[in-house]
Amino acid sequence: MRLAILSRGPRLYSTRRLVEEARKCNIDVNVLDPLQFSLSIGTENVEILHKGEPIRIDAVIPRIGHSITRHGVALLNQFEQIGIYAANSGDGIRLSRDKLLASQILAKNGIKIPTTAYVRDIRDVDAAIQRVGGLPCVIKVSEGTQGQGVFLRHTLREAKNLVEALLLGDKAVLIQEYIAESHGKDIRVLVVGDKVVAAMRRRARGSEFRSNYHLNGTVEAVTLSPEAETIARRAARVLGLGIAGVDLLEGEEGPLVLEVNSSPGLEGIEKASKVNVAAAIIEYIMDDWEFSDVNISQLLRTQTGSSVLSIHLRNHPKLIGRNIEELFAEQIKMPLFAISRDNDLIWNPDGALQLRYDDILICYGKTDTLRNTLKRAMKIDSNINSQYINYQSNTNDNSRDIISQQ
Repeated sequence: MRLAILSRGPRLYSTRRLVEEARKCNIDVNVLDPLQFSLSIGTENVEILHKGEPIRIDAVIPRIGHSITRHGVALLNQFEQIGIYAANSGDGIRLSRDKLLASQILAKNGIKIPTTAYVRDIRDVDAAIQRVGGLPCVIKVSEGTQGQGVFLRHTLREAKNLVEALLLGDKAVLIQEYIAESHGKDIRVLVVGDKVVAAMRRRARGSEFRSNYHLNGTVEAVTLSPEAETIARRAARVLGLGIAGVDLLEGEEGPLVLEVNSSPGLEGIEKASKVNVAAAIIEYIMDDWEFSDVNISQLLRTQTGSSVLSIHLRNHPKLIGRNIEELFAEQIKMPLFAISRDNDLIWNPDGALQLRYDDILICYGKTDTLRNTLKRAMKIDSNINSQYINYQSNTNDNSRDIISQQ
């Protein structure tokens, strides 16, 4: 395998460790500066050149710095277009770097986050602070890294002055709930290929409330709860990241996702956990590089007349408690290929399966036929047992991983 690590800092700890572990596995590995690539895009010809020469690689590990996000995303999109494997997709990096967009996706998928308000006008600050639980509150810009652009404010006057300054600087401003029990500490979870490979607790020094390792915070090993592991894995997954550093706050009601980093540093977590994280990443690449995730929606957009559509059962109470085969009785072949239920997917479900309140049906087929079929199914109007109408889900509202980047 020919592997490229996209990094502007070949001497950085994380880059060096990945090179070391790749060479141990006899991988042909090179560190390539993302800014030395040029792209050629056309209907008949798509090329990627490095220093003016065609590249010959099989897989890339992107270590894209925050300052070159736009270029890095464009480069990775081009790699994906010509079939070169990338450990993190361009879309995954773009989504994780935008804290507002990432929060929207995490919340949409039922992943717990601190309550967050987005403000564009100084007159909205009072109401926003109330919505997130009052003072003190955290104020941050939508794009930032390593704790930059994150502030804690204790008074309304301080908060307004800061928001006004950020807005005048043309920043997108978020006001976020302050989790008091997690002041000055958080947990960094390293997720690789849908598995948690290491975790550490970070603590701030002195009066600093940001616990980032790069801000001189201390690190220590930590044992994760099963809930924390699941939340970290799901957060990385819904943002489309194969390699991610998921930052968790320890709230009174359980862990909350603070943010997700698409280029997590390895030094602190290897030091704290004693886990060879770089080796785990290389092993993942070796196992996964011949396969690529498919964005079904994007794929279908290239094929006119076909769709993948979903039905949220909570919006159609008449269907709750019925069997799948009742919905599609007129169909020779059911257009249903999966049900999202309880943080899992049931592939090719049996027709006798009974539908639940929080189920999401994912269907496929020719667009016009599929829509007509689903409309008929949703218009079922027969005697409905009251137990179905009054049905209440006893499961968590976390069964929506299928809906992420749309």
